[in-house]
Amino acid sequence: MTYIDQLSVSENYAKIISIHEEKKKWVGQNKKGFLRYRLPCDALQAFPAANIDCSGDAVKIGEENEVSESDKQSIKSHLRSFMPWRKGPFSIFGIDVDSEWQSQRKWQRLLPRLPDLQDKVIADIGCSNGYYMFRMIPYKPRLIIGFEPSVQHYYCFKGLNNMARLKNMHIDLLGVEHLSLFPDCFDVLFLMGIIYHRSSPVDTLRTVFSSLQSGGTLILESQAIPGEEEVALFPEKTYAKVPGTYFVPTGNCLKNWLLRAGFSDIELFCQHPMSSLEQRRTSWMEFESYSDFLDPRAPEKTVEGYPAPDRVFLIGRKK
Repeated sequence: MTYIDQLSVSENYAKIISIHEEKKKWVGQNKKGFLRYRLPCDALQAFPAANIDCSGDAVKIGEENEVSESDKQSIKSHLRSFMPWRKGPFSIFGIDVDSEWQSQRKWQRLLPRLPDLQDKVIADIGCSNGYYMFRMIPYKPRLIIGFEPSVQHYYCFKGLNNMARLKNMHIDLLGVEHLSLFPDCFDVLFLMGIIYHRSSPVDTLRTVFSSLQSGGTLILESQAIPGEEEVALFPEKTYAKVPGTYFVPTGNCLKNWLLRAGFSDIELFCQHPMSSLEQRRTSWMEFESYSDFLDPRAPEKTVEGYPAPDRVFLIGRKK
C-alpha cells in the first residue's frame, strides 16, 4: 500500500501509480549520481531514533545518548553526504546540522495564520529535505505529502525519516506540474519558494487551486520586490544569480495573481526584506549564499542591479 491509496484520486489513480513507479525505477538506478545519495540514505536505516521532537526550532531526531560515539561519527558522515543542506536546522543524535536557511524564521512568521492541520491531508510542494513537514507533525495531520523532484532532497528526506520513522509523512519525485492529477484532494497546500520559478505563475496557481478541496487553504510564500505597485520584475537572465527565475512580483501583484486563479479571502500577512541572518554560508552549505548575491557597493540591489528581494507570505482559500 502506498500513500496514494489514502488519497481520493480514483480517476487518476492508475496514472499516478504509473508515474510513481517510473520515478522509483529511475531514482533506483545504480549510477553514481543516484548512489551518492541512496547509499547514505539506506545506511541511516540502521539507526532508528527513540526520541523525536518536531516542536522546536531544530527538528530533533534521536538523543545523543541513543548511539555510541563511533555510530555518531558514522551518522555524521552519512548526513554530510547530503550536502549542501539548504533547509533546517536539525539535531540528529546530538549532531547539529546548521543549514543555509534558518527555516525556523519562516515557520515562525506563518504560524499566526497556520490553518488547523489536525487530521488534514496536506501537500508541501517543493518540500526540499522536509523541514517544514517535520514541523507540521505536532499538529497531528492525517497525511503529509512532499512533492520534490530533486534526487538530493528526495534521498535526504528519506534518510531523515529512515531514522524518525514517522508513518504519516511521504515524499515523491513529483513537481507542481503533477498537481493536476490530484483534483479536489488536499485540505492544506504549502507553496513556498516556488512561484517565481514558474514561467506561467497564474496557470500554476490555477492548478494549485484545482488540487484543493472545497474550503481548502493555500499558504504561499515567495520572493518579491519591494513596492506597492501591482507589477512584477522579469529578469533578463538571472535574479540574485539564480537562473530559472521568471516573474518576481510585488506583494500586491501576487494578490492579484491569486484572485485571477480563483482564490478568495486573500491576505498578505507578512513582508520583510531578506538578510544574511536568514540565509548564509555554513559548514553544511559551503557554496555562495545571500551576501554573494548582492552588489557589495549597493546592498539594496542584486549583483544584476535589480531591487534586492523581500519575502512575502499570503493565505488564500478555495470556497
